[in-house]
Amino acid sequence: MAPTSTSQTPFGRVLTAMVTPFTTAGALDLDGAQRLAVHLVDAGNDGLILNGTTGESPTTSDAEKAQLVRAVVEAVGDRAHVVAGAGTNDTRHSVELARAAEQAGAHGLLAVTPYYSKPPQEGLLRHFTAIADATGLPVMLYDIPGRSGVPIGTETIVRLAEHPRIVANKDAKGDLGRASWAIARSRLAWYSGDDMLNLPLLSVGAVGFVSVVGHLVSPELRAMLEAHLAGDVAKATEIHQKLLPVFTGMFRTQGVITAKAALALQGQPAGPLRLPLVELTAEETEQLKRDLAAGGVQL
Repeated sequence: MAPTSTSQTPFGRVLTAMVTPFTTAGALDLDGAQRLAVHLVDAGNDGLILNGTTGESPTTSDAEKAQLVRAVVEAVGDRAHVVAGAGTNDTRHSVELARAAEQAGAHGLLAVTPYYSKPPQEGLLRHFTAIADATGLPVMLYDIPGRSGVPIGTETIVRLAEHPRIVANKDAKGDLGRASWAIARSRLAWYSGDDMLNLPLLSVGAVGFVSVVGHLVSPELRAMLEAHLAGDVAKATEIHQKLLPVFTGMFRTQGVITAKAALALQGQPAGPLRLPLVELTAEETEQLKRDLAAGGVQL
């Protein structure tokens, strides 16, 4: 059974977009995934996103995605919301993934904007509606035009919010003005999908984060969120500024690469990457160590 949620925070407040651990041979590491999930929930996450971009979803099979969901739900499903990525640029495939995630025990779905094909807004509306219609699970939209090529327009967000199962949006658009209008005009719970903008998005109505740096600094993210909720703007700003080197360092290159490298440095399950992603160079690893140390991360 999923943890208690409200319409304001349907998936909790602090969620990490979890990497998918692999064995040294490159196979799915389900034991490692369970151990990592427990570690992240113990660190303060009340939700985990599986099978997203940070989970290397482009290079995991449908069967692996379902296996991962089952394993993580078994490990932490009574303590955290387990949200499964189901978005692709093929609506039929996305529907299949959504149904498989529901059968595997997921508590919710993350549906990214269809990438590469650049559909018009009517296509986005029909795509997300089809996913939401396919299961009984609540859906979080994922708006990331830098990867997908197309933003979800404000009017489209407002229309999608009318669907009873579309309850949230992960915002990686990087536009606080558009976010402000969309939050004001829709009932959706808004989650920051850009770590550098976690605090600014809270100020315009976001309820929490879907984070990559949460692999390393979930307690600090929760403290920043709680300070903001308590009206302690100075404290929230202090934490935000302390974490700036972490935000910067974790995105000097692709976030999955740095997240797995950092987890390995901490002795947490991560494993190798699947091509076309590649490991950090020795020089890049040293830079990451410096960035994380500047942000107070212990390795």
